[in-house]
This record gives sequence, structure tokens and C-alpha cells, in this order.
Amino acid sequence: MRILVDSDSMPVRQRELIARAAHRTNLTATFVANRKIPLPDGEWVTMIVADDADDWLADHVGDGDLVITRDIPLAARVIEAGALVITDRGEELDRENIDARLSERDIAEDLRKAGRIEIKPSPYSERDRREFANAVDRFLTRHERGRAQNRL
Repeated sequence: MRILVDSDSMPVRQRELIARAAHRTNLTATFVANRKIPLPDGEWVTMIVADDADDWLADHVGDGDLVITRDIPLAARVIEAGALVITDRGEELDRENIDARLSERDIAEDLRKAGRIEIKPSPYSERDRREFANAVDRFLTRHERGRAQNRL
């Protein structure tokens, strides 16, 4: 199991939190972007620069990997491949809720194109950061429990 991060627009504090979590759990955190971005130092952190980061992630994700992204279509692709997804605001996406999120996104996109609405994401808040940290911790705790049970 790995942590794969769609890191083109990942806030610095989230990158730091992911790097600490990777170190704490001895899991590799691979940050993927279309340009080199500053990352915290650490043996569990790697950087991949790819022309199309989304395609790279979709092509390299494995069953049980954790993907961190705010990109809903990418989330759908990696969930189909067996990954679990957490957004940078802590929302957990899976087979149960991804279709609804894709529909919401498509409706909003259609309304934007028609000039009916202009949706701007709310500024990234301290609450968003906490929700993200909690979601990552919940996922890693479930993973650690599963690993411990497999050892028995």
C-alpha cells in the first residue's frame, strides 16, 4: 500500500502532514505533479514529474493504495482501480459516493458553461486542514489494524 498524491495544487501544510504520516507508518508517499514542487525531506517521500500527472496516477495506482486529490474525475478513475481517495479537505470518496460527486460536478460544470453560476471554492481554512488530517489518520489507522491482523 502506498500514498499517492495529486500534488499540483496541494497546499504546503498538507504536503508536510502527508510526509509525516508516511514516515510514521513507513509507507511511501509519492507526490505526482506536472512540475517539480518543494517537498519535505524524508526517506519515505518521492517526487514524480509527469506531463499528465492524472494519467500517471491512474496508470500506476494499485488496489488498496490511498490517493489524495481534489480532482473528481481522477478520483473516479483510481477508485475503479481499487484505490481509496481522500480530498485535500478530508472528504473520503469511494465506490459508494463517487457517482453522486461526479454528477454534482457535471451539473455545476454545465451551469458554469451556460453562464448560470460562477462557483469559486471557499478559501482553504484551518477547519479544512483539520478535517484532512483526521481523514488521513482514520485511513492509516484502518490500514495499520489490517496489517496487524494479517500478521496474526
